[in-house]
Amino acid sequence: MAARLIPGDGIGREVIPAGRRILEALPSSFKLNFSFVNLEAGFGTFQDTGVALPDKTVETLKKECDGALFGAVSSPTKNIPKGYSSPIVALRKRLDLYANVRPVKTVAGAHSPVDLVIVRENTEDLYVKQEETFMGPKGKTARAIKEITEYASLNIARMAGDIALRRQRVRDAGGDSIHKQPLVTITHKSNVLSQTDGLFRESARTALSEEKYQSINVEEQIVDSMFYKLYLKPSHYDVVVAPNLYGDLLSDAAAALVGSLGLVPSANVGKDFAIGEPCHGSAPDIEGKGIANPIATIRSVGLMLEFMGEEKAAAKIYSAVDANLEEGKLLSPDLGGNAKTDEVVEDIIKRL
Repeated sequence: MAARLIPGDGIGREVIPAGRRILEALPSSFKLNFSFVNLEAGFGTFQDTGVALPDKTVETLKKECDGALFGAVSSPTKNIPKGYSSPIVALRKRLDLYANVRPVKTVAGAHSPVDLVIVRENTEDLYVKQEETFMGPKGKTARAIKEITEYASLNIARMAGDIALRRQRVRDAGGDSIHKQPLVTITHKSNVLSQTDGLFRESARTALSEEKYQSINVEEQIVDSMFYKLYLKPSHYDVVVAPNLYGDLLSDAAAALVGSLGLVPSANVGKDFAIGEPCHGSAPDIEGKGIANPIATIRSVGLMLEFMGEEKAAAKIYSAVDANLEEGKLLSPDLGGNAKTDEVVEDIIKRL
């Protein structure tokens, strides 16, 4: 099987090799023999070549790949060089990776249990990046287009429904969980944005009313109160589906429920392809110190395998990570420990 590695910038170049080591350490009984190729993308690539996402990277992913891992991107917020834009955003569009899937889960015995998945539409909303600046009656004015389509909204709602059904199958098979029935929460702001968010809400409702999803409970939540209720009672939520911007914000906020962005994985998913991507950034403040938490990347390896149909291998990885966290002897500094990146990886490999 072909796995492509895109380390990107900063600590991405430290945690993506950890993901490779996990794939290489999987028991032979899974019969997963991966070949690996490193591909270039990121701000560092832009500085070296003038291109943040080389065509070669995209073409290799399209033609020669079963799955991929993406590390992190350093995206400057000030003095952005002309011609630079986020390569991961571009990659999602060029490969039609229309869903960003972000599980957030505490380990067994947590004081406030959390077990939810945020499913974020990945290709439109304000992230179409159609902006303009002009002189208006109030002086210099900036405007951005928010684009919501029925097509994308139906797709992302069906993805959320499929994930809710799969999670319920796992629960029915004997997995302990705080949830009893599948639940999808549609998150929007249609009380203000009646056209754009109204279309998202209506389309999601239509998709989840299909016969396939009749066993799923469906509810709605206005996005601002969603943040409040997510912190107040996170155990209520199972699968949350949202447009791009709200899903992005909710995903990072939900990471606080489990203690660190360094624990939270994600997958960028299309019809036939998935890229695992840890939720943290390039973290230049700790780059090169060997203390980056590799768990978000390792869990992203599991997610990539899930969407490749290798659910048993993914479950093995999740179990090894959970055992490391539950024991709590080898934790990275973001979790209050002093373990190095390699020490955490070695401990998880032993548990495989």
